[in-house]
Amino acid sequence: MRKQLLVCAFFSLALTLSAQWKPVGDKLKTPWAERVDPNNVLPEYPRPQMERPAWANLNGLWEYAIKPCGGIEPSAFDGQILVPFAIESSLSGVQKEVGGKNELWYKRTFTVPSSWKNKDVLLNFGAVDWKADVYVNDILIGSHQGGFTPFSFNITPYLKGNGAQKLVVRVWDPSDKGFQPRGKQTSKPEGIWYTSVTGIWQTVWIEPVASTYITSIKAIPNIDTESLAVTVGASCACPSNIIEVKILDKGQVVATAKGLVGKELRLGVKNPTLWDTSNPYLYDMEVLLSKGGKVQDEVKSYTAFRKISVKRDVNGIARMQLNNKNLFHYGPLDQGWWPDGLYTAPTDEALLFDIVKTKEWGFNMIRKHVKVEPARWYYHCDKEGMLVWQDMPSGDMGNSWGPHVYNGGTDKNRTTESIANYYQEWKEIMDLCISNPSVVIWVPFNEAWGQFDTEKVVEWTAVYDPSRLVNPASGGNHRSCGDILDLHNYPGPRMFLFDAARVNVLGEYGGIGLPLENHLWWNKRNWGYIQFKNSDEVTAEYVKYANELKPMVDKGFSAAVYTQTTDVEGEVNGIMTYDRKVIKMNEATIRKINQEVISRLSE
Repeated sequence: MRKQLLVCAFFSLALTLSAQWKPVGDKLKTPWAERVDPNNVLPEYPRPQMERPAWANLNGLWEYAIKPCGGIEPSAFDGQILVPFAIESSLSGVQKEVGGKNELWYKRTFTVPSSWKNKDVLLNFGAVDWKADVYVNDILIGSHQGGFTPFSFNITPYLKGNGAQKLVVRVWDPSDKGFQPRGKQTSKPEGIWYTSVTGIWQTVWIEPVASTYITSIKAIPNIDTESLAVTVGASCACPSNIIEVKILDKGQVVATAKGLVGKELRLGVKNPTLWDTSNPYLYDMEVLLSKGGKVQDEVKSYTAFRKISVKRDVNGIARMQLNNKNLFHYGPLDQGWWPDGLYTAPTDEALLFDIVKTKEWGFNMIRKHVKVEPARWYYHCDKEGMLVWQDMPSGDMGNSWGPHVYNGGTDKNRTTESIANYYQEWKEIMDLCISNPSVVIWVPFNEAWGQFDTEKVVEWTAVYDPSRLVNPASGGNHRSCGDILDLHNYPGPRMFLFDAARVNVLGEYGGIGLPLENHLWWNKRNWGYIQFKNSDEVTAEYVKYANELKPMVDKGFSAAVYTQTTDVEGEVNGIMTYDRKVIKMNEATIRKINQEVISRLSE
């Protein structure tokens, strides 16, 4: 009877909390907005490449307060916010601006499951924009600076008893008033610039681990030697800790290796099935950490065998190859924004939707534009067979298109602090995606937005990950470094430069606009490089540009990026509307022409 009463009380509380939350504002909503349950927000395990069976999701309704910078924890909070949606978003239930003069405070309590007794507890954040200070039971236990990448704390020493534990997070984000990477965020949205994003925007969760536990997995394939190099990080690199890695194919172990924490292990798989865009074949992987023969930690992962490289064709043109075969990369510029969640997709189904539609349109690549996605997005690309070009989010946008001044490694518009932060955040972004087979190209700069020390940044990127290609500055101030020369031209495709030493690509073109009534973000001027009145006109213009692109493939282009997947706020140049409710072009027609462009390289 008591158990029944407790269950009834729980559901009564859940219904009360649900009633207190609802999306706010009159802006566009996606079809998934109405499926958001404040009691079960983004319930999927958030880190597919390092998965533990036991965990507890801390998404849901937290308390929030916006207070001037420099203050202590508020004695009273302003209301409730739905985590992990940024406070400026509709789905947060708040939709307020914060700004660089204020701090955003979060508060909630949580309990540690009794089944986790004698285990350490990790507190994990998918991403918080931008600087986060974390308190557990009124103790400042750690901080993280960087708006796009995960971070964790072992909070075991700060827990008390078996009851409620207090969790407070303080966030500061100066948006476009600071030097930090911010992509297209701005305090005054217009044209191609979007709403600011502040605070927690990815899943928060806790999980039990042993006192020594696995912290990272780096898996780099080599199809030429039929091997996989795996490096496993742990909370303690003690000599007594042994790492074991197993590769499984349909449940059968096909390779194993043992070694110490931080040491590169090589595993051989004879005649591996290769991952590519038409057959995205994944192997399961298990990683164990043992001490004295006893397993301390075990995580499930996955991996794939694929290779991205450059080789000259019969005409001497440098071409990108996937698994030692020429492949033209063709896909949309993908901003990754949502009208209801801003940086955060309302559901995992929504997150997958854009990738699936891109594949259905006949593309084989996505350029993730000045934004980083949650780990599950890259997992979906791995599963669907979608190549990814990963941009570094731009920031500290001085210097514009002018010639750059280099004085001892410091750009005139970058402070030492700004430079250090750039490398820190870029490294963390690369670490996030280092084992995803879908990610094939790193893009440190977009156009001239904050571009600095290009040769040094490119060299650092290539040394840190020699297994992928580096596109120095997509459409930017071109300098002779990296693997790719990347041109931007709007609206139609154009080859106005050619580098015989590197791969040549058209990193942006298109931008065909079609504003559709009842699917617009605002009533002021909408942005499109060229605008039409209906779907037939837009489709015809898209086909015209694709046909113009074909001979440029023959002459040397090895990739092209069309702007863009969806409308975003004031931009109306998407293949889909911002709310994902209307496909603006004839899907069968663009699929056919896209496949013709891709196959041009192999003809």
